[in-house]
Amino acid sequence: MKLKDKVAVITGGTKGIGLGIAIEFAREGATVVIGGRNPQTGEQGLEQLLALGGEAMFVPCDVGDLESLQHIIAKTVETYGRIDIYVSNAGINDSDKTPYLEITPEQYDRIMDVNLRGMFFGDQYAAREMVKQGTGGAIINMSSVNAYLALNSQMVYTTSKGGVQQLTKVQAGDLAPYGIKVNAMAPGPIETDLMRRVGSDRQLMDTIISRTPIGRIGTTRECGRLAVFLACDDSDFIMGQSIYNDGGRSFQAFPVPGYKTVTEEDYSLLQQAKKEKP
Repeated sequence: MKLKDKVAVITGGTKGIGLGIAIEFAREGATVVIGGRNPQTGEQGLEQLLALGGEAMFVPCDVGDLESLQHIIAKTVETYGRIDIYVSNAGINDSDKTPYLEITPEQYDRIMDVNLRGMFFGDQYAAREMVKQGTGGAIINMSSVNAYLALNSQMVYTTSKGGVQQLTKVQAGDLAPYGIKVNAMAPGPIETDLMRRVGSDRQLMDTIISRTPIGRIGTTRECGRLAVFLACDDSDFIMGQSIYNDGGRSFQAFPVPGYKTVTEEDYSLLQQAKKEKP
């Protein structure tokens, strides 16, 4: 087991990519603490983790609230005595797709408070504990393929994810002397609640798949396996990097040569895939 005896905290860990990471951490022997705003979703995620036979805990956490972030770190240390891995996964996007000229300071702050400010200080709180422990650690930030690919309809979200990648670099340089490695994951289209909503738009789904060379959306389990790699000793010489787990989306500017529109059969398979577990 790659994470045996490690204690991991995952914000936004109650569903989607976060829960996918939590499940793979648990399978690798880690004690897992998941944070999220919805207690019902949190308890459902916790049930899945406990079913794997390891130690796990759900702690209500709003990443936009710094006291809430401090609480999940303190609760973890109080319960398990340490923190070895911190995954800053929680994030929100511009669900209303407001044009740039109409974005308000309130809309900007709402997204930045979670996606960048919450990450900045959540990572800091976790890193302080790791420094006290004196045994190093791993911090994984959740970026996005849209840190590289501009998305006008998600302007504040895209800006925040670009910030995540620069934050990851400066954190890595500052924390390296303490044996703490910091890296980021930059997923492309992944089977999450957001993609389920996208999946209801046949034309948009077709556009996404046509620009993803692998020809499908990714799974939360695949995200989890990458996170295991970044958290375990196998990646100890990797610092300040953003890993694009995107099926090739980041380098494919135009539809894949020879790509054909998603057939009814393929589309049905995509819909069926949404029912699968993380």
